[in-house]
Amino acid sequence: MNTAANLPPGASPGTLPRVMVVDDSAVVRGLVARWVEADPRLALAATCSDGEQGVKRAGELQPDLVVLDIEMPRMDGLTALPLILKAAPKARVIMASTLTQKGAQVTLQALSLGAADFAPKPDTSRMGGAESYRVELLDKLAVLAPRYAPHRPVGAAVPSPAAKPADAGAAPAASGRELPARVDLLAIGSSTGGPQALRQVIQNIPSSIRMPVVIAQHMPKVFTAILAEHLSREGLPAHEASDGEALKPGHVYVAPGDYHMTIEGTPGQFRARLDQNPPINFCRPSVDPLFESCARAAGKHLLALVLTGMGSDGRNGARHVREAGGGVIVQDQASSVVWGMPGAVAEAGLADLVLPLNQIGPDLARRLTGAR
Repeated sequence: MNTAANLPPGASPGTLPRVMVVDDSAVVRGLVARWVEADPRLALAATCSDGEQGVKRAGELQPDLVVLDIEMPRMDGLTALPLILKAAPKARVIMASTLTQKGAQVTLQALSLGAADFAPKPDTSRMGGAESYRVELLDKLAVLAPRYAPHRPVGAAVPSPAAKPADAGAAPAASGRELPARVDLLAIGSSTGGPQALRQVIQNIPSSIRMPVVIAQHMPKVFTAILAEHLSREGLPAHEASDGEALKPGHVYVAPGDYHMTIEGTPGQFRARLDQNPPINFCRPSVDPLFESCARAAGKHLLALVLTGMGSDGRNGARHVREAGGGVIVQDQASSVVWGMPGAVAEAGLADLVLPLNQIGPDLARRLTGAR
C-alpha cells in the first residue's frame, strides 16, 4: 500500500490518481492490483471481474484511470468502454490487449471509441514473469494520470480529456521560421494517442499530393499493420513499409513494429530501409532515426510533424531536420493526449509551428498542394 513514507513529493494518499482494474482473470486482476498498490505514483480504487461490474463501479467511484480487458464474459471491454466513459467522464482508459491480429483490430477500434492508450499483455500463463508489461502499464498509467489533483466529488464538473493539465506551463512559442515552400517528403512521429491523431491528420490530406508520407508510430508488430489498414480507409493508400521499397507520391508508409525505418535516396527516388538495430529512446520503431534519415534525403524540402506521445522521441530527429533546413510542426498541448514528444521538441526551440490537432490536417493540405 502507498503510505506517506513512499509517496512522491507533493503527493498524499488522498491525491494519488486512482486506478480501477477490470479483468475476468483473477490472476491478472490480483497481479495488476498488487503492481498498482506497490507503485508510489498510483492508488488502487477497485477491481472488477467483468464489464458490467466495471461500468457500475466506475459510476460509483469516479476513478481517474481504468485498465480494461478486452475479452470478458457478460460484457466485453469494447462494449463496456463507452459506458465507462459516460459513467466516469474524467477517466482515462488503457485497454489490456493481446498481441494477435484480432487483439490489434479490437484495440484500434477501442482507441477510436475513446480509449487513451493500450498495453499488450502476455497470456495468463506468463503473467508472473511479465516485467516488461508491468513497467509499460504502470508508466502509461502514471503519464496519463492527473498529477496529484484533489479528488473531485462525484457529479462535479469534469474537464475535457484533452484539456491542458492545471500544473502545465504555457506552450513555448513557435520559431517564426518559414516552413519549406516545396515539400518532397512528409515525416510523422507519434506515440500515445497517435492512432486517432494520425487518422484525423491523414483524412485531411488530398490524394493529389506529390510526395510520400512516412510514419513512425510506437506500436508492436501486428498492430502497425492494422494501423496502416485503418489509415488507408481515410483516403491515401497506406501500408507497412518493406525493406528497399520505392516510395510513391501520395502513399503512406508505416514503420513495422519492432523495426526502425529510415529513408534513403533523393526526391522522386526515395526508398525505405528497415533494420533491427537496438531500440532508441526505448522504442523500435523510433522517430529519431526516421527524422534524421529523412533530413539527409530530403534536406530543406522535408516537413516533419510530431504528434501526441509520451517521452522525448523525435526531439533529436527534429534537430537534424532543422539543421538540414527542413521544417517542424508539432501538436499543441491542449489537444495532445500526452504532450511529451511534441512538448520536448517545442521546449527545445525546434518547432516552427505549434498547432491544435484540428488545424494540422487542413494546414498540411494547403502546404502540400501548394495552396496558401
